[in-house]
Amino acid sequence: MTRHTHVNFSEFEGARAQADLWILGLIAPSCAVVPSQLVARTGLPIFWWIGPVFVLGLIPLLDLSVGDDGSNPRDEDYQSLSEDRYYRWCTYLFLPLQFTGLFVAGYLWASPELSVADKLGLAVTLGFVSGIGINAAHELGHRAEHLERWLAKVALAQSCYGHFFVEHNHGHHVRVATPEDPASARFGESLWGFLPRSAMGGFRSALNLERERLHRKRKRWLSRDNQLLQAWMMSVALWGTLILMFGPGLIPYLVVQAMLGAGLLETVNYIEHYGLLRPRRANGKYERCSPRDSWNSDRLVTNILLFHLQRHSDHHANPGRRYQTLRSCEQAPQLPAGYATMILLAVVPPLWHAVMDHRVLEHYGGDRSLVNTKPVATHHFPRPKLQLARHH
Repeated sequence: MTRHTHVNFSEFEGARAQADLWILGLIAPSCAVVPSQLVARTGLPIFWWIGPVFVLGLIPLLDLSVGDDGSNPRDEDYQSLSEDRYYRWCTYLFLPLQFTGLFVAGYLWASPELSVADKLGLAVTLGFVSGIGINAAHELGHRAEHLERWLAKVALAQSCYGHFFVEHNHGHHVRVATPEDPASARFGESLWGFLPRSAMGGFRSALNLERERLHRKRKRWLSRDNQLLQAWMMSVALWGTLILMFGPGLIPYLVVQAMLGAGLLETVNYIEHYGLLRPRRANGKYERCSPRDSWNSDRLVTNILLFHLQRHSDHHANPGRRYQTLRSCEQAPQLPAGYATMILLAVVPPLWHAVMDHRVLEHYGGDRSLVNTKPVATHHFPRPKLQLARHH
């Protein structure tokens, strides 16, 4: 892969000097705050649509021109980077910007001065912020600290996708790159076929996982320990407050932004594991997840925007690593572009398959039996339960 630019994270002093880049990740939630000011100053209604313009227009161009990060943190700096609270504040600050933008949007959606088209553009922009907010929740939800796990649920309230907190950590990370995982796209599957399968499958999985967890703890479903109810009540409180403050006319726009946010998350899921399959051992158990089981991208601009989500191979191999310590793995299959560009390809299935299908086959040396394909439907034999190797 050609590497156009290199940011020196290989020296700890260099990493600290470059740490200022991570604050740029807050540009995304700021897209919810600034549209009204930009429209007022320029008179251009296009700025109500700044979310998709920024994510699907500007970011792919910047990814192309800036290129790859091209370097990794040193092992000896891992502890220092992990404990540096600056990186945590970059994710913490995402939330006040996200919710400030949502309440500003609520006020504007209730305003008779805006046209329906302008309000719809603002809803779409809020949807992109909501989707990227799920990524901030993803980073916070993987942490062991109680505060960060609660903040993850708060970040998910806008999109009403609180079940992601349960399903991602305890479902997706266990079953990733297997046919049993609803969030792992299968070879030949289009984005439009994947979206309902992943959304509905993930929801059902979260219900089952939380029911089993509560049963093991001898807790009832209607318990304050129910993590799904905790997350959903945050959505009820947030949406209820907005509707009480600005009126029920907000509801269609809240629904639009939530659906777009969830759709953006699931589209990224589609990209991250398309066609990849973990091998089975002789005893039938799946091997532990390795960097080969997730698509990787090291485009610098999108890495900053998404807090290193694109270094997804290392994230799945080592889910305890904080975003600033994730590495780009040579053995991981590489996407030809950053996530923002790949989203544009994914929405047009012929383009996606033309770009990605041969890469999946090349990753497995042309052996289709190693690829994650859609299981053959049968009404005669039950599907075997997933067996997994224990993590050591």
